[in-house]
Amino acid sequence: MTEPCDLSAVDARVAISARQLSPVELTKSCLERIDELNPTVNAMVTVSGESALEDARTAEEAIANGREEGLLHGLPVAIKDLQATKGIVTTYGTSFYSDHVPTEDAGIVARIRAAGGIVIGKTNIPEMSIGANTINRLFGATGNPYAPELTCGGSSGGSAVAVATGMAPLATGSDHGGSLRIPACFSGVVGHRATPGTVPHESRTITQTNYSLQGPMGRTVDDVALLLAVISTRDRASRQDPMSFPLDSFSFLDLVPPSVEGLRIGVTADFGGLLVSNHVRGQFEERVGYLGERGAEIIELSVDLTEAVEVDWQLRADIFATQYHRDIGGFDESFNPNVFRTYETALSTTVLEIARARRKQVDLFRRFDEVFDGVDLVICPGVSVPPFPWSSLHPTEIDGEKVENYMAWLGLTSCLTVVGHPVTALPAGLDSDGLPFGIQCIAPMYQDATLLTMAKALENGFAESDRYVAPRPDRGAIGLSDPHCQELGKAAAIAAAR
Repeated sequence: MTEPCDLSAVDARVAISARQLSPVELTKSCLERIDELNPTVNAMVTVSGESALEDARTAEEAIANGREEGLLHGLPVAIKDLQATKGIVTTYGTSFYSDHVPTEDAGIVARIRAAGGIVIGKTNIPEMSIGANTINRLFGATGNPYAPELTCGGSSGGSAVAVATGMAPLATGSDHGGSLRIPACFSGVVGHRATPGTVPHESRTITQTNYSLQGPMGRTVDDVALLLAVISTRDRASRQDPMSFPLDSFSFLDLVPPSVEGLRIGVTADFGGLLVSNHVRGQFEERVGYLGERGAEIIELSVDLTEAVEVDWQLRADIFATQYHRDIGGFDESFNPNVFRTYETALSTTVLEIARARRKQVDLFRRFDEVFDGVDLVICPGVSVPPFPWSSLHPTEIDGEKVENYMAWLGLTSCLTVVGHPVTALPAGLDSDGLPFGIQCIAPMYQDATLLTMAKALENGFAESDRYVAPRPDRGAIGLSDPHCQELGKAAAIAAAR
């Protein structure tokens, strides 16, 4: 029997509008799921049960009185703990802000509330959201919903796991080098990294950049499109973001997907030689073969984005210097080592090196954009390796090749950050080890709505295969697991910071 919290966001919204499901019933179901599974997977670090139920009752009364409903009316939404929530503690994953209670909502949260969304709580992140493994000294680790002793990815890991396990139908995330896409692929959910400027971010510290993007997570493409329509709405806060451009946010609704048959799909396993495990290559080839069997025109690409890894490292250093130079002196030496390593790189980088990286970024963008003259979309694997134990901050080697730093294993996502094209992370069943496998779907800049329709076409195609549609996480198996994500995760994070 399907419980309310297991409904997709779109189905739940339809049921609420038809008065077949009450916002209170849905919110209680989500809170019960949190009580059941969160002690094991540790996705939610702050649960706003009392205020969420109060908001749900208000939403229920509004429907009873025939008042106008917003796009998210009555839907619980989990908020990444990087995004400020009025009256709800926002820690940024660090003890330095463990008692920080904002007096105002971040713009993305304000838009969710204005659309009738119910903030159910905050989701776990790495310290200051830096890293692709969701673990920190304050709350510990977040476990993978299919194998809690393994990582769920990061930095939006808590959001991905909350959505995957039914703690909320929707969640927010953010993305530097893959923070929406990696946990979506590792957790069997959908995440969308929009064209820069699509989702306003009034707190960004650099005016024009492909970094510091915010975005939606959900169980289906339609769910993600629904949340994207809300968080991309232009309002007063969006005017504070110099990258926010004129946009019709309703263009993301009512997606009508094309048929997979005849779709021209450009494919690459490694963008010309990025570090990708043989396991991932094999799994990706199987899914490409399946799409070809369904009538898609498969076009092997020879585009080379290998230089993007070094460009990303240089640009990331520049951004970290801008973001942290006012605060770095107040952090002790146990603070997130990823922040210190990147900041130190920034201090040792010359202006000429940054200039070369920016010039190369333009070259890479143009090189990649030319690909779309001959294809409708591009697909590639989501992550270079399958989920690994969260006790390791990142893989140290891939098929015997050394991983140089905490970003070197993330080339598949970071190269797409560098070029800036919109990306939808899409689940594509389980791999041969029974773990989620995801792909990235990429389209030309500003073609987010078109990309989502094509991603939905692939989603529909995978759904027709028992092999490539993933079952939801096994609640019974999660309940039997005892990975001690909280306490052992704290210890692991402390040890890594020393």
